[in-house]
Amino acid sequence: MRIPFEQLVAEFKRILLQLGFAEEKADLCALAFAENSRDGVYTHGLNRFPKFVKSIKAGEINRDAMPTLVNGLGALERWDGNWGPGVINARFCMDRAITLAQQNGIACVALKNTNHWMRGGSYGWQAAEAGLIGICITNATATTVPWGGTTSTLGNNPLVIAVPRQEGHVVLDMAVSQYSYGKVLQYKSYNQPLPFQGGYDSEGVLTTDSEAVAASMRLLPIGFWKGSGLSMMLDLLVAVLSEGRAVKDMTEEKTEAGVSQLFIAIKPGDNEQTESIVNQIIAFTKSSPSARANEPVLYPGENTLKTRAKSLDEGVLVDEKIWEEVRAL
Repeated sequence: MRIPFEQLVAEFKRILLQLGFAEEKADLCALAFAENSRDGVYTHGLNRFPKFVKSIKAGEINRDAMPTLVNGLGALERWDGNWGPGVINARFCMDRAITLAQQNGIACVALKNTNHWMRGGSYGWQAAEAGLIGICITNATATTVPWGGTTSTLGNNPLVIAVPRQEGHVVLDMAVSQYSYGKVLQYKSYNQPLPFQGGYDSEGVLTTDSEAVAASMRLLPIGFWKGSGLSMMLDLLVAVLSEGRAVKDMTEEKTEAGVSQLFIAIKPGDNEQTESIVNQIIAFTKSSPSARANEPVLYPGENTLKTRAKSLDEGVLVDEKIWEEVRAL
């Protein structure tokens, strides 16, 4: 079923106000969750909202906290998220990176003791809307098996890279596993197999069985050994630069709270030249003949823009069961 975007925002805000959120924070969080579903990232929009509410009630998220500055080293700043709402902390830190980059050309804001930022791409879009290149990284609990290993000791650490463009920003938002755990759960809820092998079953065999992968929590890293190495390096970057917690710390506590994150903003050069370079690269990439009928080659973020337009025109696609669950909160 589909519902109007504004109704989705209003429903989220109603619940957040009941939980004691200040008006401004309720607006920011409600908009973030609604935008995720609007853009087709259902696993971190409506579908994730009940878990967010549960974390608030359990005291894992401090609804009243705001980031505080730890220290500043010119274009590099370290902030403490104080266990506040991840979406608010992340937006705040990307705003800070944007401000510093506009002054210095480049900026890096490292954040510790924060919570799940939901859709990492949101902060890439945020930078691109400001006319800047954005790079965002977070770590997470271990759900990914290192190449050559048998148990999950790597976080499915997302990487976001965004480049501004007048005709539609180019935004890569990817986990370092073939499928995020949320996507695996989505396939499982529909009783569907994964399109490609995405993880290991309890016997350590690669499989497309979404239920088996969800149960084992052993995700397959992208590019096998390459994704394995990338995941570890991303954890190193966010933990070292923020002086915060690493994947090991959160995994041992069995809760994805108090994560470490990184927000980088870069001011590109001449606007016209940047636009020309980006368009040239997109055009060349899309010149490859499509391997499947009616499925053209897409640049990162292109499908997001199409889904967003459809959602605003026809209503946001929601899981009716989860929608009713949220309305009952």
